[in-house]
Amino acid sequence: MLMSSADKTAKLYYGPSSFRVLRPGNHVLCAVTGVPIPLAELRYWSAERQEAYASCEIATRRLLGLDPAGQ
Repeated sequence: MLMSSADKTAKLYYGPSSFRVLRPGNHVLCAVTGVPIPLAELRYWSAERQEAYASCEIATRRLLGLDPAGQ
């Protein structure tokens, strides 16, 4: 079965203020939770770590080295 790029996880290069699509797709996965993040809704990532985050809370906890679940 053929899959369109809308069914695939995109591969991105994360810069300090924008990202570049390296492999087409419609979403990326949160580096902490694994939940899909539609590219149109992607707002939080780390250029240094080259990973995406589903929310500002998850991103902040990850970058501070805290348990993302808040435990």
